[in-house]
Amino acid sequence: MATALTDPPRTRPIYLYFTFLSLLVYLLAPEWFLDIPTTYMLKNHLHATAPQVSTFRLLTGIPLYISFLFGLVRDLWNPFGWRDRGYFFLFAPITAAVFIWMAISPLSYNMLLIGVILAMATFRFILAAFQGLIALIGQETLMTGRLSTLSSSCYQVAIIGAALISGAISENLTPPRTFFLMAALMLLIGAFGFWKPAAVFGHAYEKPQAKGSDFRGDVRRLLQHRAIYPAVLISFLWWFNPGLNTPVQFYLTNQLHASDAAYSNFLGVFAVSFIPTYLLYGYLCTKMPPNRLLWWSTLIAVPQMIPLAFVHSGDTALIFAIPMGLMGGMATAAYFDLAVRSCPPGLQGTLMMLVSAGVMLAARGGDLLGAKLYASSPEHGFLYCVIATTVVYALILPVILWIPKELIATTDGEQSPTLDAEMLAEIG
Repeated sequence: MATALTDPPRTRPIYLYFTFLSLLVYLLAPEWFLDIPTTYMLKNHLHATAPQVSTFRLLTGIPLYISFLFGLVRDLWNPFGWRDRGYFFLFAPITAAVFIWMAISPLSYNMLLIGVILAMATFRFILAAFQGLIALIGQETLMTGRLSTLSSSCYQVAIIGAALISGAISENLTPPRTFFLMAALMLLIGAFGFWKPAAVFGHAYEKPQAKGSDFRGDVRRLLQHRAIYPAVLISFLWWFNPGLNTPVQFYLTNQLHASDAAYSNFLGVFAVSFIPTYLLYGYLCTKMPPNRLLWWSTLIAVPQMIPLAFVHSGDTALIFAIPMGLMGGMATAAYFDLAVRSCPPGLQGTLMMLVSAGVMLAARGGDLLGAKLYASSPEHGFLYCVIATTVVYALILPVILWIPKELIATTDGEQSPTLDAEMLAEIG
C-alpha cells in the first residue's frame, strides 16, 4: 500500500529554481532561438535557395538526432565534481565561444553550418544536465507530475517567446550582433553553475535514484529496464504529427488564401492553449494516479487534429486552435511525467535525451510524411493528413497497456514500496 506524503517545505525553492532554469534553457536552445535568424541570413544575405535552407535545417539537426549520447555522457562524467552544475558552468561558456567565433568570421554557408552544428552539440550537454537533473529531483521528491507540468508550461512559454524575439532580431540586428547577443545570453546559463539551492542539491546525488555504474553496466541496465520502451514509443507517436506544420501552412496560405501571418498566428494560439490543461494535470496528478490520467488524456487527445478538417478560413483556424491546444495539454504533461518516472537509477539524462531525440525524429519524419500526403491529392490531401495524425494518436492507447502497472499506480507525492524495492535491486 502506498503511503501519502505531504508536500515538503522545500517545494517552493524547487519550483523557483526549475522555473528560471527551464525558461532560460528552452528559450535559448539554438534550434528554436536561431532558426528564424539563420534562415533569413541564408535567404537574404547569402541568397540561398529553398532546398539549401531545408538541407541546412536537416544537417544542423544532427546533434539533436543523437541526443541520447549527450545524456549518457551526463550520467557517466562529473565535471569539476559539480555534477549537473558543472555542465552549466563548463558548456555555457564553450557555447558562447562558438557564437563569438561565428560573430567575428566572414558570413558564409559553411561557416553558418559548422557554427550552428557546434552550438547545437555543445548546448546538448546543457540540455542533458537540465533534463537529467529535473528528472532526478522529480523522482527523489515524488514530484514527477508537478515538475513535468512546470517544465512543459515553461517550454511552451519559451518557444513562443523565442519565436517572437528571434523574429525581431532578424529584422533589427546584423548577423555579427546576433551571435554576440547569443554569446552574452549563454553566460546567464553559466551562472546557474554557481547557484546551489539546498532544496535541489542537498544530498541529491547521494540517494539511490542517482546511483549508476560503469559504461557497460549502465548500457545493460538501460536495455533491461522495461519501463523505457513504452515511454519512448508513446512520446514518439505523440510528436509524429503529419497534420501539423507544413500541411497546415500550405493549406491556409495556398488553398484558403489566408495571409502568411495566419499560420504563425495559428501556431501561437495553439501553443498558448496548451497551458491551462498543463496546469490542470499538475493539480490532478496529486489526486489520482497516472494510470487513469494517461487513459483520459489520450482519449481526449486522439481527435485533437480533427477540427482542422473543418477549417475554411484563417479566422476559423484561430478559433479552432484553442480547443485543439486544450485537448493536447494534459497528454503532453502526462507523457513527460511517464518519461521521468521511467528513468532507470543514475540514467536520467540518458533516457530523457533519448526521448528528446525520438521527439525530434518524430517531428521531422511526421512533417515529411504530412507534406507527401498533402501533395498526393489537391482536393483531399489535407484531409489525409488529419486522418493519418488521428490514427497515429490512437496507436498510443494499446501502448499504455505495455507500461509496467506499478510504475503508474501512485499519485504524485506517494511512495511505492514495490518501485523502491525494484530500484534497490537494480543498483545492487
